[in-house]
Amino acid sequence: MLLGLTGKIETRLKELIRQKAKEKECKVLALEVMPDHVHLFILANPQLSPNLLIGQIKGFSSRTLREEFPELRSRLPTLWTRSYFVSTHGHISDKSIEKYIADQKGI
Repeated sequence: MLLGLTGKIETRLKELIRQKAKEKECKVLALEVMPDHVHLFILANPQLSPNLLIGQIKGFSSRTLREEFPELRSRLPTLWTRSYFVSTHGHISDKSIEKYIADQKGI
């Protein structure tokens, strides 16, 4: 059985992302958790490095979820990959975002 980011894990992940965003003085504008990935639109201080912010969100959420849900440790070697997509608002078209999301879903 494939373990995904659903149910209690999904709920807790959303809480953790919002918690870390608040700690970094960022605002979550949109958050969608899919069974195998996350879409996050976040308002952040432009002086805050996107790769640092995403790295902290991923590290914090992975560490916490794997502590709280031991089944994640036994079924997944890691919770997150190193890859992610980042863009600033206004510098990417709606079509590009739609294509990105469609590609993630395998459509």
